[in-house]
Amino acid sequence: MPSDLKAKRETSGRVSGLPPGWQPGVESQKSARYLAEAVNGLRTRAPELSAATGLWPWQRRALTAFLLILVVALLLAPDTALIALLALMAFPFLCVVLLRTIALWQLRAPEPPSPRGEPRNDDQLPIYTVLVPLYREAGVVRELLSSLRALDYPTSRLEIMLIVEVIDHHTRDVLSRAELDAHMQVIVVPDGQPRTKPRAIQYALQLARGDYVVVFDAEDAPEPDQLRRALAALEAGGPRMGCLQAQLNIYNSDASWFTRQFTVEYTVLFDCLLPVLERLQLPVPLGGTSNHFRREVLEGVGGWDPYNVTEDADLGIRLARRGWHVGVLRSTTWEEAPPTFRVWKGQRTRWLKGWMQTYLVHMRRPVTLWRELGARRFVGFQVLMGGMILSSLVHPWFYAIIAYDAWQGRLLALPAGVFGQWLLVIGIINLIAGYVSAIGLGTVAAARRGRSRLAVHALMMPLYWLAISYAAYRALWELITAPFHWEKTEHTGRSGTRLPNTPSREETQRLA
Repeated sequence: MPSDLKAKRETSGRVSGLPPGWQPGVESQKSARYLAEAVNGLRTRAPELSAATGLWPWQRRALTAFLLILVVALLLAPDTALIALLALMAFPFLCVVLLRTIALWQLRAPEPPSPRGEPRNDDQLPIYTVLVPLYREAGVVRELLSSLRALDYPTSRLEIMLIVEVIDHHTRDVLSRAELDAHMQVIVVPDGQPRTKPRAIQYALQLARGDYVVVFDAEDAPEPDQLRRALAALEAGGPRMGCLQAQLNIYNSDASWFTRQFTVEYTVLFDCLLPVLERLQLPVPLGGTSNHFRREVLEGVGGWDPYNVTEDADLGIRLARRGWHVGVLRSTTWEEAPPTFRVWKGQRTRWLKGWMQTYLVHMRRPVTLWRELGARRFVGFQVLMGGMILSSLVHPWFYAIIAYDAWQGRLLALPAGVFGQWLLVIGIINLIAGYVSAIGLGTVAAARRGRSRLAVHALMMPLYWLAISYAAYRALWELITAPFHWEKTEHTGRSGTRLPNTPSREETQRLA
């Protein structure tokens, strides 16, 4: 990073960046440098870690060869080809089942206590920067400011950056009319491509003063003490603790079938699976919000990749490759789940496309990845990222094969040969165990969150997985045709919805 970009600058106004109408000059030249760094910094310094260049030549050749071999095998020897595919998928699917089983077993133990930091005066606390990217989010600005004002951290040591694209006139207009506190400022990001969230926050990071950094989304409602708890956990985590992922959950679970499924999914992932990955010290693909970083660690691994549409999943793998530990913060950030299929499929398509980008980027040099992660974490990466993508793509084909066999009148027929028979049995066990472990974990996780009524909706996971498979094939197509397109998730805000497990206004008044 250029030396002038490393310098921490004192913020002096409510609006920074490059407002429209700004004439060329010193400030606009700085903005141009900040933008160039945000877009091309990682790509220039570590091109092998940037999604900008897509598939490497050997990857294209290997993928083409695999697809040709698969098509020929399915045409000439379909039974043998299916047995080979079962053999390929058996191990990662079994590992995912084992991971869920470990998570279910560890739910029996009470949660470990949150670390407590050293007592200190507020004026001795480090500066904490909160980055909040906003794009077409005018409708949630009021609720966002309320959530940010609720943060329990001294405002003299808090820097909140509301990051808006220069072309987003509606959101900028709402922000210009809002009454911002002294520790809040609007960062206007100049226009350019790719127009993605990581480009915006990487631009703003260069203007930040904080020694610690967290990213919140526009609809987020973090627990008020989250920054203090994150600071204590980062300081207590030792010299290799580089990042903490807060537990995300959903406040609008009752809105639709999709929000209920989303809530169960999020509860399993952030309350159950990520803590297991932390304990096993496996790579943690971060979620897109509420990640708390030491500033020096974040910049040391190159920051966010503006060309990766799930930038934090990629960043989590880069942290693991550099030997940094990623922990789970026992603090909740409440989010809004997509309430309709239209909104859900756009968001899930982007996520799956980004996970595909992340996997392909880090598999450009498999030997280097093995050396940096070690054998156990390398296998964990294959199971977590590769297995997740593979399962999303192949899941509907299990139903297709079963339907075809039923139509042919050989549903219960075993393939010829002992090896094929064993693989079929293992495949059926994997399928059944996958459903049982996922449904069981979803049921228990929802109950632990005080949402027992959602447990019955875990039974609908197989149908939800089919929807995920649809999004996976949509993501695969976009990866080819529009790899850097950011499909915007529309938010409507809480609209008076009470956050789960929090008292209502009437209850608060009664307790007072």
